[in-house]
Amino acid sequence: MEAYKQEFIKFMVESDVLKFGEFTLKSGRKSPFFMNAGAYVTGSQLKRLGQYYAHAIHDRYGDDFDVLFGPAYKGIPLSVVTAIAYSDLYGKEVRYCSDRKEEKDHGADKGSFLGSSLKDGDRVVMIEDVTTSGKSMEETVPKVKGAADVEIVGLMVSLDRMEVGKGGVKCALDEVKDLYGFETNAIVTMADVVEHLYNRPCQGRVLIDDTLKAAIDAYYEQYGAK
Repeated sequence: MEAYKQEFIKFMVESDVLKFGEFTLKSGRKSPFFMNAGAYVTGSQLKRLGQYYAHAIHDRYGDDFDVLFGPAYKGIPLSVVTAIAYSDLYGKEVRYCSDRKEEKDHGADKGSFLGSSLKDGDRVVMIEDVTTSGKSMEETVPKVKGAADVEIVGLMVSLDRMEVGKGGVKCALDEVKDLYGFETNAIVTMADVVEHLYNRPCQGRVLIDDTLKAAIDAYYEQYGAK
């Protein structure tokens, strides 16, 4: 596993973003782990988060894109901090764009989007925190495609939960790829997380011991993508 992925896993734990225990998800599933990207709240956390996203996007998609698109609401700061990090790390200026939940009907920036407008010929990388069901892409992709003649290069999320999406067979990221025809990737997968943290101290304690590993294995027996 690449060093930056190991560092990112530790960073999620340190930032209280990735937690272990028993959690009820929006889907109703009882999960032994939970990720909340809303816990990234400080300037230093957001700076590092943008750097990890930029690193992963550069690894997967290179420099051949123009716009980072972050769906509202959590995607807005993600697209901003990653655009800043891309400029700092790779010397490439990419624009950020996000959608509005409600269209603004006044002022110089009225319309359905924040940040840069989308232009014909733009190559777009979508950026999100986590994709569990793919529902956000159902709402976002038509907006992006309808705004201009753009090409969506791919999607980058921070964590692939590796559980079945709405179809009940493939994970949500694979479902998005099949449905829309663009690449989908994550900075890390839950398999990476388990590999790195199982019976290994992090912040002075073992977060995934034999008991929690058994709970995670049982969860994937029921909800894991085939």
